[in-house]
Parts: sequence; C-alpha cells; structure tokens
Amino acid sequence: MKVPPGDAIPVAPAFPGGGLDALPPAEMARRAADVGRVKATLPIASMFALAVLAGAFIAMGAIFATTVTANGTELPYGVARLLAGLVFSLGLILVVIAGAELFTGNNLIVMAWASRRVSTVELARNWAVVYTGNFVGAIATAALMFGTQQHTFGRGAVGAQALAIASAKTGLGFGQAVALGVMCNALVCMAVWLCYSARTTTDRILAIVLPIAAFVAAGFEHSVANMYFIPIGLFVKSDAGFVASLDSLPDLSGLTWGAFFVDNLIPVTIGNIVGGTLLVGALYWFVYLRPARAGGAVRS
Repeated sequence: MKVPPGDAIPVAPAFPGGGLDALPPAEMARRAADVGRVKATLPIASMFALAVLAGAFIAMGAIFATTVTANGTELPYGVARLLAGLVFSLGLILVVIAGAELFTGNNLIVMAWASRRVSTVELARNWAVVYTGNFVGAIATAALMFGTQQHTFGRGAVGAQALAIASAKTGLGFGQAVALGVMCNALVCMAVWLCYSARTTTDRILAIVLPIAAFVAAGFEHSVANMYFIPIGLFVKSDAGFVASLDSLPDLSGLTWGAFFVDNLIPVTIGNIVGGTLLVGALYWFVYLRPARAGGAVRS
C-alpha cells in the first residue's frame, strides 16, 4: 500500500460491494507499521518541513483554546475545560487530515521499529528532526501571534489567560509533569491509532475529537502544545505595559525560559515518549504484530 508523507493516513479501498467498514485492530496494526516505515524514511528536508507545519498546526489549536476560555467564563470548571479540549482538537485534525509530522504521534513508529522494518538510527533521526521542527513551528507561531497583539483582545482577557496557562505549566513538579505527559500521549496516540481504522475524512475527525478533548479537559501535558503555550506567555510577560494594565495576575516569578525547558518541556517530553511508545505502540505491537516478525530493515 502506498502511503503519503506526513501524518496523513491513506484511504483504504472499499470492500467488495462498495462497503466502507472500519478496519479491525489487526489491520490497524499492520497499517501503523506501514505508515511508520514511510515516516522514518522520509527525506530530511521534507520531514523537517512537515514537522514545522505540525508545530504550527498544534499552536493553532492552542490559540483557539486560549481565546475561547479567556475572560473568566462562569461555566463550571469541567465544562470550561471540555470546551477548551473540543476546540484544541483542531490541531491534531489539521496534522492528520492536511498531513504533517508530529513528534507525539510519531512515537507510534516504535511499532515499525519493533517489527524490524525501521532501524534504531532511522527512528532516532525521525524523532530528533520532527521534535526540532515542531519546536520551530510552534515557537514561530507564538512570536507571530505576539506580533499581532492578539493578547490585548477582549480588554486583555486573552493575554491574561495566556499568562495563567503558562504560569501553571511552569509551576508543575518534575514527577507530576512526567506523569501528566504519560497520560496525555497515551490519549494522543490512541487518537492516531483510531485513525488507522478510518476510511473517510469524517471518520478521522470523529476519532480525534474525544481523545484530544479528554486530555485537555483532564489537564494532561503535551510537549508540542507547550512549545506554544509557554513561549506565548513569556512573550506576553515581556510586554511590561500590558502586564501593568491587568487588574489581577497569577504569580509570574516562576515563568522563565529556564523553567520552560527544565520544569516543563523536558519532563513532559519524557512522559509523552513513555505514554506513546509503551502504553500504546508497544502494547499493540505485542498483541498484533509480534508473532509475524515482518521482514525489512534490521535494527542497528
């Protein structure tokens, strides 16, 4: 089966008789290994460009979530978080449907690696290039958004919400951030996994929305999303005049670039890798692909 680059998942042909039934889990596993092989062997330039797009796409979801939850909504906490999650799902929808390379979703390449169709070098190269590209796309989007002065909209409500989100994320303990990252990417990779059963664009969108809404509503931590959420908060914090104009502020003393990397991005990334590779990719490989031991590239 020929698979296009990026996280776009090929539409499988209809069953005889015109049926469009979803693929069963065993077929999903084989499809995941096929896609993983293609992702790991993309040309570096294409891989990086698609990764930059994915970082920007996830940032778009973060912008959407920040905006719709600004200005102290009177909705109950859980309902407000659910609303944030539903709109944030735009990010992964864009990644999967438009085609892009997202580090957290690419943790599923471990299924192709375990099947010996992808080498260790190819796996590490993909993760390194994609993670870097995601960072570039997300932080560039944050810089562009700061330039738009969108944080001043709603009488400063959007900027105040950006500061509150960033401050909360840099205030997490290391172990807490790891655990929240594990839970987050288990759900993100489940969303991508469910897409492997899909035959239409509508199927994929429906498969994505609830797992992504769940991780956002529950307050789990996504490394690529945080490449936008925390830098935009840092950029807004640098606008001294705007910050001084706000009536109430969270404690911003812990919101620093050092805290971004050490207290959030590093532990959350570790958690994301554990959640995606072990709790989803490795388990489904063990159940559906382990006996086959498909041939291909030998690990090095």
